[in-house]
This record gives sequence, structure tokens and C-alpha cells, in this order.
Amino acid sequence: MNFDNIWCWLIPLLTGLICGIIGYFWGKGKREVVDNTAALKALEDKNNKLQADLDACNKKLVAIPKSKPSTSSSIAASAVTAVAFDAAAAKAAFGKKIKQDDLKIVEGIGPKIEGLFHDFDIKTWQALSDSTVAKCQEVLDSGGERYRIHDPASWPLQAKMAFKGEWKNLAKWQDEHKAGKL
Repeated sequence: MNFDNIWCWLIPLLTGLICGIIGYFWGKGKREVVDNTAALKALEDKNNKLQADLDACNKKLVAIPKSKPSTSSSIAASAVTAVAFDAAAAKAAFGKKIKQDDLKIVEGIGPKIEGLFHDFDIKTWQALSDSTVAKCQEVLDSGGERYRIHDPASWPLQAKMAFKGEWKNLAKWQDEHKAGKL
């Protein structure tokens, strides 16, 4: 047996063993236990309070008689307040005649895409503003490959401005965001 080569194996083996032991103790000593129980408890309490508030609001909403005409103080009336369409203000902001609930006012929507939305029973600015971006993408996907290149991320936002009659804000937004992209 040749003992001249044993050191070629023994030295790296011992070096690795020593490094492993040092690394183990170094890593073991660095562990800190983070106690997030107080923050977790605070978030749980906040969640419980919000849930109680939501339940109280739902009880008030159920308590409103259906036969009574809505008043400005009722919760139901404030949730579905519509702004009367002002064609003159829309024309002043855009410089062209605007028809009520014309989805083509939303930058990025043309006649064919408007037709796709109509097929999904989204025919008004309010309906489009209540839609999610995922729903808008679903509508586009239904039209085939050629419609998938459009980005509907801002369409509900633009439709909400049109629904609320914020014509100057909508025109300014469209000027600042070319092609309707956020």
C-alpha cells in the first residue's frame, strides 16, 4: 500500500469536515425566532370588526322596505345613483356627437368589439364599468385570435367615467394614455 497518496485524500476530507462543522454552528447561531402573534391577533380583530360592520350594513339593507320609493337617504338609492346623460357636455369635451351608452367612446373599443360586448349582454357604460378586466378579456377571447391583442385593462375605468358624466376627465385621461393603455 502506498501511503504517499493518502494525504491527497485526507487533507480535503478533513477540510470539508471542519468547514461543515463550522457552517452548522454558524447557521444554528444565526436563527432568530420572529414572533408575529401580536400582529396576527390585531389583524384578526380588525377582520372580525369589519365582518361585524358588514353584517350590520346587510341587516340595514334587508330592513329597507321594497315598496317604499327610494329616497336620497336610503342605502339602496345611493348604491344605484345614475347621472343623467348630458350630450352637450360630451360633445364639448370630445368635439363630436356622443350617443348614450356608446361603448365606442372607450378608447380601444371599435364597432366589432362593441358587438362582442353586446353578445355578452354588456350594452351600457354602467355594465362595462361593473365588469372585471378578466370578463372583458373573456369577451375579447370569444372573438377569436385577432381580438386577443387588445388590452382591456382600462376599459371599465373609462366606462365608469362615461357613466358618471365625467367627460372632461375622460377626454384628458384618453389624451394622456395613448391607445387606452395604463
